Amino acid sequence: MIEERQILINGLRINYKIAGEGKPLLILHGWAGSSNSWIEVQKILASNGFKVICPDLPGFGKSQSPPVGWSVKDYSDFALEFVEKLGFQKINLMGHSFGGRISIKFSIFYPEKLENLILCATAGIRHNLNFYQRIIVSLARVGNYLFSRKPLRRYQDSIRNIFYMILRQRDYLKVKGAMRETFQKIVIEDLEPDLPEIKTKTLIIWGKDDKTVPLKDAFVLKEKILQSTLEVIPKTSHTPNLEAPEKVAEIVSHFLRS
Repeated sequence: MIEERQILINGLRINYKIAGEGKPLLILHGWAGSSNSWIEVQKILASNGFKVICPDLPGFGKSQSPPVGWSVKDYSDFALEFVEKLGFQKINLMGHSFGGRISIKFSIFYPEKLENLILCATAGIRHNLNFYQRIIVSLARVGNYLFSRKPLRRYQDSIRNIFYMILRQRDYLKVKGAMRETFQKIVIEDLEPDLPEIKTKTLIIWGKDDKTVPLKDAFVLKEKILQSTLEVIPKTSHTPNLEAPEKVAEIVSHFLRS
């Protein structure tokens, strides 16, 4: 049975779900998601003998938003506080998409807290902009200067919204306040140079038809992370946890028991 609980972490009220008994596994969801998106996987893993904990990350689900824009490192520090507050000495850590970014940082800064690392459709590798996008970025730099002038300053947010829409970063348009600043800090950071620093045994899970974070990124992770294995799930896209929860749980269970 899944229990829903609340805890206070550095003044923020955090909602989380917990189920099962056994080896602890912390799952960090993706951007715009919540613990709800992992319920089916959590149920299966809990029935397979694991204690599975899924928080709503700050700014998502039922958890409070951070007071200012957070970086990926800030979220990894939050994860450390969360783990310690729940009394775990060591955990298995799984991150999906944005949660994978956090998990990468966590594994680098707090490796002593990890037994194993699982990265699912993890974002964080920055790709080169195409010709069209480079033109837009160049125009945006000029526009940012022009619209920072006093007469045009009131139009600055509207222009920025149009810019992110053109670049297909619609997630930016769905959030406000500190979470917009958070989004800007997160998407600008390239985590590829950090990957060789990961020393924890790592499982990489990817949907073969992922268009949000392309499969080629999975092979970059596999190449750069020393102790890593890759599992590709056919006929799934960016959310294998929703499209193939039984298969995800099977792969994770086998990895954690090996």
